[in-house]
Amino acid sequence: MPVESDDELREILDAETIAVVGCSSTPGKPAHGVPAYLREQGYEVIPVNPYADEIFDRPAYDSLAEVDEEVDVVDVFRPSEEVSGIVDEAIEREDAGAVWTQLGIEDDEAAERAEEAGKRVVQDRCMKVEHRRLLG
Repeated sequence: MPVESDDELREILDAETIAVVGCSSTPGKPAHGVPAYLREQGYEVIPVNPYADEIFDRPAYDSLAEVDEEVDVVDVFRPSEEVSGIVDEAIEREDAGAVWTQLGIEDDEAAERAEEAGKRVVQDRCMKVEHRRLLG
């Protein structure tokens, strides 16, 4: 069952490194603004976008599987129909303890697989909104 309690959300937000799958290089898009906010709050943001070479002066990875850095949370800015494959990549990673899908993005089947693999799952919530609400 996806995380709902404020205490569990706070624990996930206590992370240091967030891989943002679907991170955008285009200012004005939520997939750019939310990771920019997270960076301002002190998080290490790893951009994952196969169509960008660099975002936030960091190399952008083509996929989550290619990220060679430690990841605490996988934040998903991709359509719901792409979540399953991203969750599969997150499950392969021992370091990623949580998968977070942004507003309007849900895949209950993938969430269940992630939870069975020991990952915490947050669905259909904005990380920026929750951070401001709980820690801001």
